[in-house]
Order: sequence, then structure tokens, then C-alpha cells
Amino acid sequence: MPQKASYDAVIVGSGPNGMAAAIRLAQAGLSVLVLEANETFGGAARSAEFTLPGFIHDLGSAIHPLSIGSPFFRRLSLEKHGLHWVHPEFPLAHPLDRAREAALKRSVTETAIGLGVDGDSYVRLMSPFITGWETLAPEVLKPILHWPRHPLQWARFGSRALRSAASLARGSFKDEPARALFAGLSAHSFLALDVPGSAAFGLVLGTLAHTVGWPLPRGGAQQIANALVAHLRASGGELAPHSPVRNIDELPLARAVLLDLTPKQVLRVAGHKLPASYRRRLERYRYGPGVFKLDYALTEAIPWQTAACRGAGTVHVGGTFSEVCASENEVASGRLPQNPFVLVAQPSIFDSTRAPLGKHTAWAYCHVPNGSAFDMTERVENQIERFAPGFRDCVLARHKSDCHELERKNANLIGGDINGGAADLRQMVARPVFSPKPYRTPVPGLYLCSASTPPGGGVHGMCGFHAAECVLKDFR
Repeated sequence: MPQKASYDAVIVGSGPNGMAAAIRLAQAGLSVLVLEANETFGGAARSAEFTLPGFIHDLGSAIHPLSIGSPFFRRLSLEKHGLHWVHPEFPLAHPLDRAREAALKRSVTETAIGLGVDGDSYVRLMSPFITGWETLAPEVLKPILHWPRHPLQWARFGSRALRSAASLARGSFKDEPARALFAGLSAHSFLALDVPGSAAFGLVLGTLAHTVGWPLPRGGAQQIANALVAHLRASGGELAPHSPVRNIDELPLARAVLLDLTPKQVLRVAGHKLPASYRRRLERYRYGPGVFKLDYALTEAIPWQTAACRGAGTVHVGGTFSEVCASENEVASGRLPQNPFVLVAQPSIFDSTRAPLGKHTAWAYCHVPNGSAFDMTERVENQIERFAPGFRDCVLARHKSDCHELERKNANLIGGDINGGAADLRQMVARPVFSPKPYRTPVPGLYLCSASTPPGGGVHGMCGFHAAECVLKDFR
């Protein structure tokens, strides 16, 4: 429970964004309290034994290029608080039929060699962003409505990022491996791949693979949350678990209240404080597709047919460029794909703490319409078996999470949406409302800091950091 009757700032929610906001404010010398409804801190960055004793699974995020690449998290030196990154041999592999595959390696040159006829085109597409990532990252991970410090670089990125993933892949590449690889990267957008702006996700995630990698935290995603908690406590901040907030009037007195909540929840706990016009804008906010997730305890590693898949931390299972596009288009249209695009992480290959000796874990999900309760297990496993025959024979236990189960475990995952809202161009600009400072609400002292604010979903903490900067500016 809170130790004091008043604070400079109270943060509702201990996800990465809430924690980033709390740490930034504590660093500035403010008294800070974080309230968390659950027993453990971390939001979707949590881990637990979902299947069998000794098998550690991640509730939400499993692979963290945005965490290691976050401009704010990199300043915190979270390694001092027990966070250790593990880098797989390959960040990503994408299997194709006839034992073909595309492998995304740390080296852009080595990646290009594996892409054959499209190798030079891949280097031309990615190299400008790889070499300039240190200056581009702060631009990408902030509200779109800002004056860039490096306008030419920002314009070059925008000219490609604003295109659809499908058109950029077709225009850049001739052969299947490169096209399929880029489609899989862009599918992290949860958008139909013929929608403008979907290419941005492929460019950013591909660039991160070459600049910082796609690592996993030793011991599970919970270690990210634990390191953030330790950092906040070392900075003088307080945390209170088991503290659900039903109405902001129940909070301790504070000069600033920051809500690491999506618009639906903001309306629930603070709607009575908000002007009617602002409430209507939040009510129009749209959530994106959900996910159906499976956690596996395995007798052995997944028996992929190709070498890169066996050495990759992440495997994109969806087949050809056209198949990935078709699957994502079906979900965007509100239909369940028969052959879903499946994202698979296999952390225990690289982190022995995740499973008993000789055993393994796997984490997999596919996209589904928001709020779907359909059991996609058979369709997901059919896709994995397609490229890893005998996979089902390795399964000791599986834990299923549909959209409703995910929302029950983390109330921010509305309808199973792990991105905090649809990430199309409209809502990347107006997230959650059209404003150069979307973290402020019309109520003085009330702020938003969840993934429903820019730059959106991902374990990077930048939504919370920017919200905290807004608070500090207002305090000054």
C-alpha cells in the first residue's frame, strides 16, 4: 500500500511505459508511486510456468529488438539491475517449401548473400537506415507530428515507410525469399499488407536486426520488468501491487496522474473528469486484431527442416509472400485464416534457464479478429508441421490463450490486441487523438502514457518517457 498521502506523480499500471514514466520522473527528483492491479509488475512483459513446472513462458513479448534499441532504456544500464541479453545465432528465419528459407542475420552483407538475386536490392533498401539508425531511432520512436532534427534522413525513411509492404516488396525484390522475408517483418503491424504505412514495420524491425539484434532476456521477459522495478526503487520510487484502480478519485493526492491504460480503460476510470468532446474522441479510438497464443513444453527442440530455422530465435511461419499477405488480409477483414501467419520464438535453445535439462519451450501466436474465442491450435500446428514434420510428437504440454484469456491476464490487451490499438496511418498520427502532445488530456494534471500513445506498441518505454517529459515541462 502507498506509504504517503500525496505524491508528485502517481502512475497507474506497471507495464514498460508506466515504468519508464515513473523512472524518468523519479530521476528528476519527484516523489513517484506506481499502482499495479496484478500480483507481479510488468504488464505484458511477464513470465510464468504456464505448462509444467520448470518451463518458463512469456505472457506477452518474448523477443525484444525494441527494448535493446530503445533510446531511453539504453540510458538506464538495466544490466546493472540483473537484465542480461541473449543473442541467438540468427535474429530471424523464414522457411519456405522445398526446404528453402530466408535468414535475417546480424550482418546485412551476409543476409544479402543468402537472398541471391535480390541481395544487392536488399542492401540498397536497408543500408541507409542501418548506417543512420542512431539518429533515426529517436525520430521514429516519438509522435509523427514533430519537426525532425534530421529532415533529409526522415524524408528518406518516410518515402519508403509510408508505402504498403506489398508494393515495396514487389518493387524492390524479384524472388520469393526476399519478398517473403519482408512480408513477415511487416506483418508485425497487424495490418493488411497492401495498406499504406505497413512497410514502416518491416523497415524498422529489419533495421533493428542489423543494428542491435533481436535478443531475448535471460530468464524471460519478467527480467525486463524486474530490472525496471529495481531501477525505480533505487531512484526512490514506490510501487504497490494488488492495487486495482476503478476510479481516479480513489488515488492519493498527486500533482500529476499518468495512466498506462488504453482509451477504453481511461474512459472507465476517468471518463467523468473528461470533457464530452474529448470523451467522444476516445470512444472513436479503434483497436486492432487480437492474437491466439500457444505456449509449449517440448521434449526436444522444434525439428525444423532447414538450418537457419534451427539457429534462429524467431521463426516466421507463413510460407510465401502471397500466403502471408492473404493471411493478414483475411484477419484485417474480420475472418479467421485457414493458413495463418505464425510467429514462433524458441528461447530455450539459447537460454538454458527456460526449461529442465534436455527439454525445451516454444512460444507461438497468430493474428485473429479482435475478441475471437476460436481455438486456432490445429491451424497453427498444421503450419508448424509443414516446415517441421514431427513437431506434434515433441509436445509434452501446451497452454492456450485466446483473446479473452489474454485480456484477463492483462487488462490493456483489449480483445487480444497487443499493440494498444490499430496501427494504421490514421492512428499513428492521431494516437489516441490528433495532437502534437497527445500525452496531455484536457484535465490539468492528467496524462496518458500507454501504447495507445506514440510511438505505439512494443517494449520500448518511449510512450512513458515522452509522457514524463511532458509532465516535467508542465511542472516547469
